[in-house]
Amino acid sequence: MSSTAGYVDIYLLPVPEENLDAYREQAASFGAVARDHGALAYREFRADDLREGFEVEGGRRLTAAVVEFESRAHRDAVMEKVMGDPRVTASLGQPELADLSQMRYGGFETFVSA
Repeated sequence: MSSTAGYVDIYLLPVPEENLDAYREQAASFGAVARDHGALAYREFRADDLREGFEVEGGRRLTAAVVEFESRAHRDAVMEKVMGDPRVTASLGQPELADLSQMRYGGFETFVSA
């Protein structure tokens, strides 16, 4: 990959502490589906050292997911397949492990690679 190639989706979501284990399983499953459909990598992080503006309230832990793609077009094609995959659609009716209205996400193109 060249120094200016690449695209990532980044998701930030506060997850209740009591749901972290179940969320980890759900994230691992989603990541496997994304990889099956062509995502280059899927990683999920849990906050450890937050600065002002990133705090979360009351027994929740901030998580961050990073999904890597070749380009935005590649992301769009992969995510269309992911969202139509029966493994993902089956999970849509399950109880939410976190308040998804609190999720923040977006796509980012590589700007600097050092």
